[in-house]
Amino acid sequence: ITMGIGAPGAHVPSQPNTTSLPFLLTGIPGLEDVHMWISIPFCFMYIMALLGNGTILLAVRLDKALHEPMYYFISMLAVIDLIFTTAVVPKMLGVFWLGSREIAFQACFTQMFFIHTFTAVESGVLLAMSFDRYVAICNPLRYVSILTSARTTRIGLLSLARGAAVMTPLMCLLTSLPYCRDRVIPHSYCEHMAVVELACADPSLSHLYSIVVATLLVGMDSVFISFSYGMILRSVLRLPSRAARFKSLSTCGSHVSVILLFYMGGLLSMYLQMFSFSLVPYAQVLVADLYLTLPPMLNPLIYGMKVKQIRDGIFRLLERLPGLRFSDAH
Repeated sequence: ITMGIGAPGAHVPSQPNTTSLPFLLTGIPGLEDVHMWISIPFCFMYIMALLGNGTILLAVRLDKALHEPMYYFISMLAVIDLIFTTAVVPKMLGVFWLGSREIAFQACFTQMFFIHTFTAVESGVLLAMSFDRYVAICNPLRYVSILTSARTTRIGLLSLARGAAVMTPLMCLLTSLPYCRDRVIPHSYCEHMAVVELACADPSLSHLYSIVVATLLVGMDSVFISFSYGMILRSVLRLPSRAARFKSLSTCGSHVSVILLFYMGGLLSMYLQMFSFSLVPYAQVLVADLYLTLPPMLNPLIYGMKVKQIRDGIFRLLERLPGLRFSDAH
């Protein structure tokens, strides 16, 4: 979602491309004097993301009651969130705390590859989760036969392969461009559009490719997700029991919350990078930074609060710790 496009147009090279030279990250442009204060919420969100997603992974791994496709998909999202934050936040904090602005040419595009690849992977996993809920609610008698553990694993691997397959050509296009300008990235990480602006050659081909890929991936996944939840809503409203309707809607509510947080946050970040809307530069950068750090922190909280089975699994996991008893908490 965050691939987007930068301002098209050719640049006249002023010096040969030297890929051994590092890029320089600005951090938050215009707010360099308060980097130390800005780092506090980002450090907090990173720690909470590590703890929350790590707890979910442990709960699903150790609690046999959670060995079902739905919770496997939630575990996949937890892994993606951990990769997101770890790819961005440690270097970001290095810039804020230590003034460690340099990032190697190869490291910059590796970071970019991980961000965009796992953005695509998360979109695929969210699509798989909508299919999972569609089968569970609309065709429950065939759920066990359709979504086996092996098939769930293959869906996860297919999402990963799709993300890597569509992002590898883009990375090849971007790394082949000559970067001979000042090499200062006005951002906290190697954001696609900010890096492309430093190229001194025509990036039109990479712009076109990124537009097509973003449109196809987000467009198709969004359509299928909307169709799945539309069918789910129709089936739920036909249930005779009010309690059954509430339980089904409650289970899907957490998924819809995560989907809206992912897509709406991504679209907002992308459009603010494409169009300034007369905003100061640091506002655009902060939105992009929050898109990669806030959802990974909130996703475990959403599942912990809204999915009873996950919540119970976490309590059972905590009960194994000496001196902790949560049997009355739920």
